Parts: sequence; C-alpha cells; structure tokens
Amino acid sequence: MLIYPEEGMHYEGTIIRPPSEAFSILLQVTLGCSHNKCTFCGTYKDKRFTIKDDKTILSDILFASRYMRSQNRVFLMDGDALIIPQKRLMWILDMIKEHLPWVRRVGAYANAKSIRMKSLDDLIQLRENGLGILYLGVETGDDVTLKAINKGTSARNLINMGRKVKEAGIKLSVTVLLGIGGVERSLEHARLTGELLSEMDPDYVGALTLMLIPGTPLYKDYMEGRFRMPDERGLLIELREMIRHTDLSKGLFFSNHASNYLPIKARLPEGKQQALDTIDAALKGEIGLRPEWMRAL
Repeated sequence: MLIYPEEGMHYEGTIIRPPSEAFSILLQVTLGCSHNKCTFCGTYKDKRFTIKDDKTILSDILFASRYMRSQNRVFLMDGDALIIPQKRLMWILDMIKEHLPWVRRVGAYANAKSIRMKSLDDLIQLRENGLGILYLGVETGDDVTLKAINKGTSARNLINMGRKVKEAGIKLSVTVLLGIGGVERSLEHARLTGELLSEMDPDYVGALTLMLIPGTPLYKDYMEGRFRMPDERGLLIELREMIRHTDLSKGLFFSNHASNYLPIKARLPEGKQQALDTIDAALKGEIGLRPEWMRAL
C-alpha cells in the first residue's frame, strides 16, 4: 500500500532549472553538481554531490501525483541528473510513468562526463522510457577558455557528446556564455563557439551573459585585474560574431535570458540575417538595450 506524503517536495539548497522548464514538475533526484569546479559558477558550492535515496525520490513523485496534475513535464535536478547509474535512472523514469502517466516529457541537465558514461544504447533506452531533452552547458568552443574556466573537457569532446545525444533521438539544448573569454579572447571565443555549435547542431542554443558571482574564482580574478569583462558594445559584437559563425540545420538560437542586454530569438538558418540586422541596429543605437537593473541570473 502506497502512503501519499502531505508535507511537500524534499527540496534542498539552491534550486535552478532552465527557463523552458518554468512550468515543469521539479524533481530533485541529486544534490549539487558532479563536476562543480567551473571557475564562474557558484550555484552548488553549498552542496556535496549526492544521489538522493529511492524512498525520498518516490515520495516526491507521489506528492506530485496528487498535487501537480496540471503539469505535463518533469525536470530532474540538480546539476547533472544524467550521471545517475543507468539502472536507477531507468527506475526513476519507470516511477514517473507509473505515477505521473500524464507527463509527456522528462528533461535533465547533463555534462560531457555523464554523457560519456552512458552508451548510445543506454541513451536510446532512456529516451524510450521518457527522457526527451538534455541541457548541456557548453559555455564556449574555445579550448583556451575551457581550460581557463576549469570546464574539464575539450571542444571536440563536447561536440562528440552533443552529437551522441542527438543520435540517440534526444532533444539537445545547449548554453553558451557571452563574455566568458574576457576582453582578450572575446572574438576567438565567439567564432570558435559558433563553429562548435555548427558541428554539434543542437536543437536549441541559449546564449547567456556571464554574471560575475562573488566568492567564485573568476570573480576574484576580475577584482584583482586578471580578468576583464567586455562592455555592452563588446558583448553585442561577440554575440554577432557567434551568430555569424553558427549554422544550424533547423535549430533555435535564443539570447532572451534575463542576463542579456539584447534579446534575440532566431530560427537558423532562415532567421540568421534578421538576427544580425537586429544586432547591427542595436550597435547603431537604434534599438534600446536592457537596463542594468533589469539584468539577473
């Protein structure tokens, strides 16, 4: 006999999810991030990476089955749910299918390591059991910058892992960071990231602007003069260069996150020139930018 909990979901610490999962059931199956070494990120510094126990996960699924019947998507948190061993991850998807039968799609964050640990057959099995989309933090296609931010991977590995997700039939959404190369590598970062995106060919690209977080190594570098952030104009030029070098077969490119100065939404390839024209208009001062006080993570 199942006992349906009344106390609510067992959330711990800071909770983040992609903007597109704003109305999803947020199921926290892990705590923290399995890598948690990126110099720009302070999200999970208060958590040691762990996988939650099955009893807690099932309790949250049962709570959702009672009180979240109008939400037809589930997002698995925290930073890297894909790293959960295959058997346990399949069990979680089984429980979602059994107790939340109205859910149409399950999503999760992933990184290059967790994708590498899953075989292509594993990913196909997960897709057949409901995993419909993975969110991959690419940040940059520039190997120099990847090393500087301690991403723990290379541009080539990111491309291969992204293509592996696509081959398994799972939707792929990647994030890239404007400004992460600093002033010195701004254009190289933009160009190489566009080339990475072209080769990876994800379904969605979300360009965010780097927000310097107190307490992170990159913030310390910034305060001590070792890292220089591009200004508003520099970030627009970087965004333009990135889009100019990005060729997707039928993907969406967004820069409408709250961290950005200029919101762009373009389906590539047909919307590429209009996106470039919009950026050019902003560079000429013909389009206003988001004011500083409205920008946020």
